[in-house]
Amino acid sequence: MSTQNTSDTVTAILVRHQRDATRLVQILREIQEQEDWISPEAIDTLEQELAVPRTKIEAVAGFYSFFYTRPKGRYRVLFSNNITDRMLRNIPLMERLCASLWVERGKVSEDGLVSISTTSCTGMCDQGPAILVNNMAITRLDEARVDAIAELIRAQVPLADWPPEFFHVEDNIRRSDILLDTVLEPGDALRTALARQPNESVAASSSRSWREGLPGTEGGPAAMLDEMMRSRLRGRGGAGFATGLKWEACRNAPLKPGQQRIIVCNADEGEPGTFKDRVLLTRRADQVFEGMTVAAYTVGAQRGFLYLRGEYRYLLDPLNAVLARRREEGLLGSNILGVPGLDFDIEIHLGAGAYVCGEESALIESLEGKRGTPRNRPPFPVTNGYLDQPTVVNNVETFVAAALIALKGGDWYGTMGTSKSSGTKLLSVSGDCARPGIYEYPFGVTVARVLEDCGAEHTQAVQISGASGVCLASSEFGRHIGFEDIPTAGAFMVFNKSRDMFEVARNFIHFFAHESCGFCTPCRVGTTLLKNMMDKLAHGRGSLYDFGEIEKLNQILLATSHCGLGHSACNPVLDTIEKFRPAYERHLLHDQFVPAFDLDRALAGARQMTGRDDDAAHIGDME
Repeated sequence: MSTQNTSDTVTAILVRHQRDATRLVQILREIQEQEDWISPEAIDTLEQELAVPRTKIEAVAGFYSFFYTRPKGRYRVLFSNNITDRMLRNIPLMERLCASLWVERGKVSEDGLVSISTTSCTGMCDQGPAILVNNMAITRLDEARVDAIAELIRAQVPLADWPPEFFHVEDNIRRSDILLDTVLEPGDALRTALARQPNESVAASSSRSWREGLPGTEGGPAAMLDEMMRSRLRGRGGAGFATGLKWEACRNAPLKPGQQRIIVCNADEGEPGTFKDRVLLTRRADQVFEGMTVAAYTVGAQRGFLYLRGEYRYLLDPLNAVLARRREEGLLGSNILGVPGLDFDIEIHLGAGAYVCGEESALIESLEGKRGTPRNRPPFPVTNGYLDQPTVVNNVETFVAAALIALKGGDWYGTMGTSKSSGTKLLSVSGDCARPGIYEYPFGVTVARVLEDCGAEHTQAVQISGASGVCLASSEFGRHIGFEDIPTAGAFMVFNKSRDMFEVARNFIHFFAHESCGFCTPCRVGTTLLKNMMDKLAHGRGSLYDFGEIEKLNQILLATSHCGLGHSACNPVLDTIEKFRPAYERHLLHDQFVPAFDLDRALAGARQMTGRDDDAAHIGDME
């Protein structure tokens, strides 16, 4: 495309976004979707039109793994490299596609048509192996499907003309309860919230009414907040902070002139093994948006965002269609349900491949058009969030639960689950089981019960809450899912006795090293050092000395990392060393320290180029 055409394309996109630099991530995404990459000419135009330094634009473009500032081909194929995809033999399938298209892994073909590489978990663990082609998900890969994809790329068939079944994503709901069984008519939860009468104690203690001056609405928000408190709902993203307290803090936060309150739905479920939000956004999108609207009514917000992970690009158009219908039905926009001044609307921002943006302050940075670097806290988002305005950030599952609470009440919701963990929990079950998919249980369910329901046999380990979570051995399967025992964001990965738990942990460590945002030195360097140590063990150069170094590194990361990614990076190694030590001892081939560098291994590339693999082409151990 010519320089002038690029400039015209970028200008049209900027006009659509009102030349708002806080929308830079969305602007860059749209440029790439139209031009296949973000060229220097595109950055030139952005610099001139937005009056933003080129270095900032390049920094943002370089932060997100789905943005390319060098040509990556018309077809950009990314194989999901999560451990469950590995277990389903994704690497041989990738090698098959590379061989068929004559392209090296991680590179662009000589004709510039295609590139093939890996990415982190795509949220399709229940139906892998999976790939993204130009950010569109294709699941259930096998040799026949890989060969068909190779032919389509060779023939340069537009993605829109590929077989629709390639892009079909199953919901795989295996067990449902109140969240998945209850179908709300659009607007019912909000109407019930509007009609609620205030609880006297709450009304008396509330420091400010909703939208001062609005006739007939002073009680409803306080009453709705009371229902949230009674429900004891805790955030479903993993941390488990009380939802009612978060809403109250935002509601009571003072506003500066020109400010407003903000509602954000965090749909950036990047934790390996998690895909529950994908199903909720497919099956219960209305309830997600209804829960956001209930939250807006309760705290007095007028603007909302749904931050959708880039791997779920295929959901963008259907979700926007739901938002458009809700506006037509008077459930979004101005004077919602005919209530004067009840104004609230939602827009969707698409992520671009950054696991760290699942952390709420990093997500807010991305919403503002920046690199997704976690902020220092305090202040917290409830007082100083999006553009320094009071902001509620909740998980998709949390907003679906909030809509149910608005309709049926907090006391009803609080009867389910346990005393410290009310309600139900969606589990994303994958790995070595007969029936992977979504399972909804009241809190308090045992790990053993989930394993029985999903058809798992000869299980040696379960990884709960993804790479940053906890690894359980068989002796712990009687433990319970709940904040008082095993809190979880939803991932439930099953490993039978045929799996090497060292390799499982190694995959997770590679994930952390890849996803470190690079902001702080301990995490940026520490996760790479940890990856190198695990690779050293895998290559047969490990000793007990390395165990000690891993423990030291863990203490450094815990004490000095900027955010939770660095704090939890060593968890998979420490858990598996403690519970599956024989898996590591098989790699400890030396009594004393051995350097990680292996000259013979380093020369493998040269042997490949020269076609030599005889004994004389190898370097033996030095005595």
